[in-house]
Amino acid sequence: MTSQPPAGDLEGPGGSDDAGSTDPVGSAVADPAATTTAGTDLELAKAHARTGVNKTVWVLAAVAVVALGIGLVIGRFVKSPAQIAAESKPPEAGPITVEVESRIISADVLARGDAVYDDAVAVTLETGDIGGPAVVTGAVPEVGTEVQPASVLLEVAGRPVIALPGDLPVYRTLRAGASGPDVAQLQSSLIELGLDPGTSGTYDAQTAGAVAALYARAGYPAPEPAEGAREALRAAEDGVRSAEESLAMAQATLDQASRGPKDSDRIAADNQVNAAQRALDDAWACANAPADPETGQREPCGMSVADAEDALRLAKAQRSEALAGADTSGEVSARDAARRSLDDAREALSQAQRDVLTPLPASEIVYLANLPRRVDSVEVERGSTVNGAVMTISGATLQIVANVADADAALLEVGHTAQLSSGDLTLNATIQEITKQNPNQSGGDGGSGDGSKAGRTYLVLTPDELTEEQRSALVGTNVRVTIPVSSTDGEVLAVPDAALTAGAGGEVRVEVMRPGAEQPELVVVTIGLSANGYTEIVSAQSPLDVGDLVVVGQSDGSAGASPGSSDRSEESGSGDSNGSGDSEETPAEETSEDA
Repeated sequence: MTSQPPAGDLEGPGGSDDAGSTDPVGSAVADPAATTTAGTDLELAKAHARTGVNKTVWVLAAVAVVALGIGLVIGRFVKSPAQIAAESKPPEAGPITVEVESRIISADVLARGDAVYDDAVAVTLETGDIGGPAVVTGAVPEVGTEVQPASVLLEVAGRPVIALPGDLPVYRTLRAGASGPDVAQLQSSLIELGLDPGTSGTYDAQTAGAVAALYARAGYPAPEPAEGAREALRAAEDGVRSAEESLAMAQATLDQASRGPKDSDRIAADNQVNAAQRALDDAWACANAPADPETGQREPCGMSVADAEDALRLAKAQRSEALAGADTSGEVSARDAARRSLDDAREALSQAQRDVLTPLPASEIVYLANLPRRVDSVEVERGSTVNGAVMTISGATLQIVANVADADAALLEVGHTAQLSSGDLTLNATIQEITKQNPNQSGGDGGSGDGSKAGRTYLVLTPDELTEEQRSALVGTNVRVTIPVSSTDGEVLAVPDAALTAGAGGEVRVEVMRPGAEQPELVVVTIGLSANGYTEIVSAQSPLDVGDLVVVGQSDGSAGASPGSSDRSEESGSGDSNGSGDSEETPAEETSEDA
């Protein structure tokens, strides 16, 4: 055997013991001319040697790791015949125990329900005042479109059909001066839209202005007044001007006649009275003068007393007539007639002004309660003639309609919360209505004939706020409805129903396996709510806590032994102490035809 020199000796003189060796290292030493090349080849050879060693180490390490993993797997899953025989032995005879738990116990009423939109309404139009074919001239809404207050439902004969909130159907065209419950409803609806129609209950200029604003909001011109109304308005305006002029002339004539005599005429009349009075005084003086003593004769008087008195009366009468003024009764009558004519002209003008106010045609309004709503179906298309219902609109509220047995319904109240589940979708809901009448039917097709079923009660539930994705996934589906009717206030001590037995005196007991004990201890307990296979432990005469072991059955040593396999179920006195348990209706039998 040839021994290899140390690696360090390869570079020194001597080389290999084999004279015929072709070792490049030896050749390089023997041939000084090849020293440089041999040195390079030597370094490469050393590098290759080291690399080979490293690769070998890594390969061996990887093989070891894989072998270790395989060994672990085989050791975990491969069992020896002795292990298999030991594990296949039947359990030893004795009690079967479970731990006391802390959990919430809830008794539920279960049902199936359909997700539908509420309160479907067929929309019909009043087309009597259109004056031509009621042709649909605009785009029709798509199914699912939301109908808001002031939404344009349809365009018929170039005019909009506007939805307004209200219960009273349209039955007439509203014009200025109209009054009644329909006008009051219109004003209330417009107020909801933020317009100002007034609250007079009469269709007046303020209401007409609000209607014009409604049409502007809808993007349509306001309805035109009746033909000839504007010409009548201009004529009425001319009539008022003419009547005003006539009254002014009559009043001027009366004023002129009512002015009375001038001051000079009044003074002249007074002077005549005064002169007549002096003449009378002179006549009396002459009449009372004594006779001439010499002749015994009286002087003749220029006027007798009687004539003087007559003259005075005449002067006074003439003065009274002059001061009384002219008779103006004719002028007053003329003035009054002119005033009445003006009143009539003004009334005609007011009527003409009302006639040109914006009307509200019956064909352009539809009242719908509880807006917003959604379009469920459309019965017309562009170019078709309106004949009957144009579309069906339901409420925008998505609701669940389910039915339960009357006995279960007695446990429910409006406002109770519920859980809806359909596939991966789980939502919360609230009971809004409990009724014997099916909310989805106006009348039944059998049984009582009123949409109800004997022994059944209908529930209407509304889901909590939904996203659009949830709404789309829910609508039209049949869902499971879970309604908790009784529940513990948080987590409580609970044991399986199989752990409860009844004593001779009717007391409820559990058997507790204490640590280290060979026999279970009978503990009398007070129970609470029982549901879904578990019963609440309200109190116990001996300590009982979470994790304690209670007996739920006995094993007789056979492979088929199971909890409760003994006669414990015959002894159990627990039952459903405080709740109805679960009650679920079969979808095919109970909801496919009603819900």
